[in-house]
Amino acid sequence: MKRVSGFTLIELIMVIVILGVLSAFALPRFADLGGDARLASLNALAGTLRSSSNIAHAQQLADGNSGSSSVTLDGQVVTMASGYPTADAAGVVASAQISDYATSDVAGATITTLQFDLVPAKTNCYARYEAADGSTNITPVVSVVATGC
Repeated sequence: MKRVSGFTLIELIMVIVILGVLSAFALPRFADLGGDARLASLNALAGTLRSSSNIAHAQQLADGNSGSSSVTLDGQVVTMASGYPTADAAGVVASAQISDYATSDVAGATITTLQFDLVPAKTNCYARYEAADGSTNITPVVSVVATGC
């Protein structure tokens, strides 16, 4: 009599059931990583805005210019106000060389503020650059709102 070794049908079904149960618990943890990616993108953008703003400020100081004199960074003319880039395309967008985000002015803001939205835009998922004005904001304020990411 030959003895055949291998798995029985019951053992194979039990392995499939166990794998199904494990995947039911593990899959939701990995299914939606889009929110984490959007948050990481906004945090990277905020860091870029802060860094480029400070680099433009340092260039202006190195040139010995006043608070509203434009500076040139990598061939880009950057408009300045109160020693830092303005909140527009000729200011912070030019200094950071940003092109992958939709920008819009923030209506009703007391200080010039530029909002950067991801494309496609999500509600309450953006970064903002609030320009320095010399009194309320001595330096620019960069904030991230990620409640809707």
